[in-house]
Amino acid sequence: MTVKQKMFIGVLTLNTLIVILYLLWNCIREWADRKGKCAGQKDKNWKAEQKDSNGRRTDREAEQKDGDGKQTDEKAERESSNEKHTKQIRASSDDSVTDDIGRMEEEHSMEENEGNHKRNGVWMRAVVMLLCPVIGPGLFFFSHVLFRLFFSAPVDLEDVIFSKERVRTFLHADEDRERNIVPLEEAIEITDADELRNLMMNVVRGDISKSLASIALALNSEDTETAHYAASVLQDALNDFRFHVQKQSKMVLSEEEGDVDRVGLAEALIDYMNQVLEQKVFTDMEQKSYVETMDKVCGVLYDKGRDHMTSAQYEAVSLRLLEVEDYDNCRKWCDRAEYQYPNTLATYTCQLKLYFNSGQKDRFFEVMEALKHSAVVIDSETLELIRVFQ
Repeated sequence: MTVKQKMFIGVLTLNTLIVILYLLWNCIREWADRKGKCAGQKDKNWKAEQKDSNGRRTDREAEQKDGDGKQTDEKAERESSNEKHTKQIRASSDDSVTDDIGRMEEEHSMEENEGNHKRNGVWMRAVVMLLCPVIGPGLFFFSHVLFRLFFSAPVDLEDVIFSKERVRTFLHADEDRERNIVPLEEAIEITDADELRNLMMNVVRGDISKSLASIALALNSEDTETAHYAASVLQDALNDFRFHVQKQSKMVLSEEEGDVDRVGLAEALIDYMNQVLEQKVFTDMEQKSYVETMDKVCGVLYDKGRDHMTSAQYEAVSLRLLEVEDYDNCRKWCDRAEYQYPNTLATYTCQLKLYFNSGQKDRFFEVMEALKHSAVVIDSETLELIRVFQ
């Protein structure tokens, strides 16, 4: 017999011993569980018997007391009432006994099903370990170790609320309003003035902060009432913007040191200004003035807390400066974005747009090649741009 054959026989023998020990261990566990359950059941039965004996003793004492007083009619009436009461108690006790028996049978059947399930699992694992020597026992051993290490910890349920109360709110659709929802650019071309007015009123009732550009298109409508709606709404929104920007920018750009959180105000003001300025609802001169204010606010945020400045804010100020053809300041923010967020798609796209609009062909293709060889995920718009110029 060769050495390999001896090693093979030894492995099979060891694997068989492991399977036998596994089966014996599970048999011992099952026997110990049954013994513990039997002991617990005996304790429950003993306590129940004690309660029954105590109840019978009290009933006997009550009967003795009632038997001593049968001489008068009042005592006889009491005895009859007590007999009725005892009958009711016995009937209720019989019902409770039947309920307990049914509950015990259900628990017994559930325990039997659980035991059969465990035994089937044990035999399946034993068969796998026999058919797959070394690999089977190793797999089950490491899975058991991982379960003990990571999944056997007690679950903290302090913050979990088990409530049976459920609230469902059903909101019926406003069909008259939703039936008339169409793009405002298309609705302006509608000749029916009533439908256009209804649509404008529905738009005005909602959030108009992101619809200012569409509302501005309604100023050229042939219907004078629709144009009046659009003008009044747009004027109110822009006046609120002017007031808010003037007030907040004064606090941010102030050189006085106080309790004001200039970094937090600058972050909020940049996002608020960009939401309106990107829609281009102002005149060219006023748009340029507010973009310059946005540039100054970004400068304060960059000086006081550049770590709080996000890539989206770099992109916002770069694109707004590019729209007013302020290429120098746009290049400044593109360089800062490249330094702080080098591997971000917004940094590359801002540089591409800057070099394309300023006519810097060589720099444009350098950035494009760098983007192609980087690990940045490219969106469909940028990918289409690269394909066009290739």
